[in-house]
Amino acid sequence: MQSVAAKPPSAAAIRWWTIAGLVLLWEAAARLLGDPAFVAPPSLVLRTLPELLGDPKVVAALGTALLEIVTAFILAVIAGAIVGIAIGLTTLGRRTFYPFVLLLFGLPQVVVLPLVILIFGLGPASRIAFGFTHGVLPIMVTTITGMRSVSPLLISSARSQGATQAQMLRHIIFPTMIATVFTGLRLAMSLTLLGVVLAELFVSTNGIGNYTQIFAETFKPGKLYGLILVLAVTAVALNEIVALVEARFSRWKQS
Repeated sequence: MQSVAAKPPSAAAIRWWTIAGLVLLWEAAARLLGDPAFVAPPSLVLRTLPELLGDPKVVAALGTALLEIVTAFILAVIAGAIVGIAIGLTTLGRRTFYPFVLLLFGLPQVVVLPLVILIFGLGPASRIAFGFTHGVLPIMVTTITGMRSVSPLLISSARSQGATQAQMLRHIIFPTMIATVFTGLRLAMSLTLLGVVLAELFVSTNGIGNYTQIFAETFKPGKLYGLILVLAVTAVALNEIVALVEARFSRWKQS
């Protein structure tokens, strides 16, 4: 009798088992080796979450941070796409301005923070602006890179048949660069969140960044890790929204 080969585990199953194993390892290490003043096991973090999310000030800070992140990201997408297309549309533009974009992309953004505070002050505008500076450059870089990957033969063929610039953008350039652009969007979303939270450490007295500092300085690792967990879930949720939009615009690949 022929034996039936065992079905290999799916990628999702392996991923969830890996997460479960890491959580159990964290729990054991925190209880056996960790200092309670600095390390909180996952069980304590979960018990702390209701108290953390039951604090109106923390919830208000989370809502404000989410609004600032979304605003900064939308502005970064608009500006990054427009500038990226303008630079990547011609060979001369790419050769002239792309090195400047790469130079700015490699610049540590934290050195820009004092300038942002000087221009925008200590309010929400500075946090949005700092999140914007984190998100706009990855979008510009990936947009220009995506436009460079378009075959010149396709462009020449479209022009020879009388296609307008708008038609080439819609039917040739955008479908070719879509995967690269959405990779940049996912990176930009994570970096925008990082920029907003980092700015709150310096320019906010009631924001998420300020609460992380308070919980760290008062030795409340349960609340600190809980807040980090909420931020991580927020980042994953925002990236999943970008993934859904990508799937919507990539449906032509299945046709």
